[in-house]
Amino acid sequence: MHSDALILLSAADSRPMYQQIVDQITARVMAGDWGPGQPLPSIRELAAGSGVSVITVKRAYEELERAGLIHTRHGKGSVVADRPEPARGRLEGELSQHLRRAIDVGARLGLDRSALHHRLDVALEPTPEPALRSKGTDS
Repeated sequence: MHSDALILLSAADSRPMYQQIVDQITARVMAGDWGPGQPLPSIRELAAGSGVSVITVKRAYEELERAGLIHTRHGKGSVVADRPEPARGRLEGELSQHLRRAIDVGARLGLDRSALHHRLDVALEPTPEPALRSKGTDS
């Protein structure tokens, strides 16, 4: 399956389109779904396939390159980096910062460890899809 088939962008998402691209590619690489050396779609291919501008995709690829997740060679395209460990370390640091901030806010709210754990468990629950009702099926 070609990589770009796995990039799904949504106008309803509050994140900018380039950030959605960065987040999805990062998630695929960190999960091991996209291995070292795997080619990414060209900037033009991904732009055309996802309905965003070339500038948007280029910005996402530049950010991924700075993070050490991908390597781009002029005329050759972009591939997943051979060693994305530095990017993993940065992401783990970012997660720690977010958790520390959440703990600080929880403390200001007077939440204890148990209440914070409960809040995390609730946040991890999948959001249920709204039930679809067909006309004429109400009893």
